Amino acid sequence: MASTLCVFCGSSEGVKPQYRQLAYTLGEKLAQQGHALVYGGGSVGLMGAVADGVMENGGQVTGVIPESLFNAEVAHQGLTSLEVVPDMHARKARMATLADAFIALPGGIGTFEELFEVWTWAQLGYHNKPIGLLNADGFYDPLLAFLDHTQEQGFIRHRCLELLWVETEIDPILERLLSSVDLSPVNWEPSEI
Repeated sequence: MASTLCVFCGSSEGVKPQYRQLAYTLGEKLAQQGHALVYGGGSVGLMGAVADGVMENGGQVTGVIPESLFNAEVAHQGLTSLEVVPDMHARKARMATLADAFIALPGGIGTFEELFEVWTWAQLGYHNKPIGLLNADGFYDPLLAFLDHTQEQGFIRHRCLELLWVETEIDPILERLLSSVDLSPVNWEPSEI
């Protein structure tokens, strides 16, 4: 059954060429498997690469971009659908509503913030959508060590850590996330959070 995966990732490409290739390949595989992408709507960095990977392989992409970034002309112009929203809060809420599952690729503070917000919502029971972290090339090793430290210090429960599925390769994380999607109705509105 086709699902929509929300991808959080950098608006830059990072220093290693494999990050861009990773994003493109993820998009390519989504399209080949018949799944759709929802993401932040940008044409640059890893964001643009994942969208290109989907679009160039015949897939469906919905971009959700804040008005200020749309006006700065960083929106991807080749998408299936592009929604312009008032601000970052509206962007995250809309992407969460459209998504059946979430995955974070390498990125910066915007990627971290998006990941941590949907993860927090899952911990609080606002949604039951699977959340994945693609730890390619050890990018997230320092974060994962810090999360373990945070648990050891009593600030994160083990149950919460279990809500974040970590893999190092695309195929296992896609299979895990998309085979776990629960398409039954959820009584959840991001504006209530």
